[in-house]
Amino acid sequence: MTLFGYARVSISEQDLGIQETALQAAGCQTIRSEKKSGSERGARTELQVLLDFLRKGDTLVVTRIDRLARSMKDLQDIVHELKGRGIALKATEQPIDTSTVTGKAFLDMLGVFAEFETNLRRERQLEGIEAAKARGVYKGGKPRIDPDAVRKLIADGIKPAHIARQLGISRGTVYKFVPKLDTAADSDT
Repeated sequence: MTLFGYARVSISEQDLGIQETALQAAGCQTIRSEKKSGSERGARTELQVLLDFLRKGDTLVVTRIDRLARSMKDLQDIVHELKGRGIALKATEQPIDTSTVTGKAFLDMLGVFAEFETNLRRERQLEGIEAAKARGVYKGGKPRIDPDAVRKLIADGIKPAHIARQLGISRGTVYKFVPKLDTAADSDT
């Protein structure tokens, strides 16, 4: 089992030394470090290099899981990838070690809390939408189509099936604009 460390700080003024020292003390033979925001996984090139290098039986060591990922979704994706490849994850400052039953359970608990948080956020959003509808101020989501484009094609005599294919929408959506076009034409006369 080979230990590989990953250290990250968000801004250039922060010091990687503390993390690197902790990773060396944990027995890491190789440490990859970077000074980048963790918001986008693709921007963390050193992490990607390390993930590509790790092999079955290796252990990825971080000081804290927030150094590895900035969101639970990102963390879950990384953990799922590591688990699928037979690679363990360990945090030196937290009780996370996926090579142990306790560490796996702790990480699973974090996943449950993340899912709970997501569900709460969605529930609050739906409650807000319902309240806005009750007050008559809810306008709905942003339209995914260009209504003017549909109306123009209808006015040009293009058949609804062709419009639907051309714009990547359903025929039903096209037909929703036919009465609106007739209503608009009636108001012009």
